[in-house]
Amino acid sequence: MQDIAHLASVRVEAPSDFTFGHLADGRKLGRWALGSMDLQPEAEPGLWRGVSLFDGSEAAVEIRPHPDLGLIDFHLGAAGARVPRVSIRVTPGPDWGLPAGACLVAMTTWRAGWMDDDRWMRTRKTHELEVLLFKAQIETDWHAA
Repeated sequence: MQDIAHLASVRVEAPSDFTFGHLADGRKLGRWALGSMDLQPEAEPGLWRGVSLFDGSEAAVEIRPHPDLGLIDFHLGAAGARVPRVSIRVTPGPDWGLPAGACLVAMTTWRAGWMDDDRWMRTRKTHELEVLLFKAQIETDWHAA
């Protein structure tokens, strides 16, 4: 199996702490993650359940934010077998010569062994769209704040 990871990135015109908080919020995640729409919190801390926009299947996502690293791990899969298939890193704009009101966001996705080429292509294309969705939503919320 080749092509085992994918990265989609975007510059967001909002401060990194605001952006990080937005991306680590399950309710907001449920507005842009097409495979995990309308997420609702479960009793287990950090666990959210929603529905895939693709096929209507149930989606379970465990969100593990690491604010000191600017990293959010999204663990996917059945209870007891969840793995961090998706991670998002948020880096402050000034670290890259950008204004304090901007940041860079990179979403890394790992290809599971069960994914055939068509499913992997769908995942990559979806994440390329999702970074544009969350960028627009974060910037809209930031300007409304």
